[in-house]
Amino acid sequence: MPFELTLEEGKILVSTARKAVETYLKTQKKIEPPQNVPDKFKEKCGVFVTINRVMEDNHRELRGCIGYPYPTEPLISAVIDSAISSATKDPRFYPLSPEELDQVVFEVSVLTPPELVEAEKPSTYPSKIKVGRDGLIVERGFFKGLLLPQVPVEWNWDEEEFLCQCCIKAGLPPDCWLLKGTKIYRFQAIIFEEVSPKGEVVRKKLGGN
Repeated sequence: MPFELTLEEGKILVSTARKAVETYLKTQKKIEPPQNVPDKFKEKCGVFVTINRVMEDNHRELRGCIGYPYPTEPLISAVIDSAISSATKDPRFYPLSPEELDQVVFEVSVLTPPELVEAEKPSTYPSKIKVGRDGLIVERGFFKGLLLPQVPVEWNWDEEEFLCQCCIKAGLPPDCWLLKGTKIYRFQAIIFEEVSPKGEVVRKKLGGN
């Protein structure tokens, strides 16, 4: 990571994400970044905010996920923008309603800058990545798809399936990672999540870390 984050700092990021969405849904206004935050929050950093609906059996169902893959904005500002976009602009879902805020949990993933995976031949890509550690970006021409490190863990994918699913996310055939000219990037993430709606925030542990 470009820097480490404590649990207390993670709690600030998650609470900021929730407050940003609550305020925007009620007033249509974007909150200002909180004052007196750690200097590292002002550094440019990639980040994604994921919103999950908590079902009766405590199963999590995706409700929105949008973010900044690259370090183009200060971390705290990127969290606010990503949270609002995740709640209102994810094209896969209808916008979150204020009534749903008591039924969803927020998750903030702070990313390392993506790095190009070097491989002598595409068939060796699975050995260059690790489920539970890496997130992936697949890029081919104008097509690009990203999956966070927690996704293959949640779906119990191996490295090869992870690559295939990232190609599908990019709108490409699943075996497109085997074609010359397809670029594969990997990144890592520090992830903080609410255990329950408006509840305790913990640092998420992934298998393989």
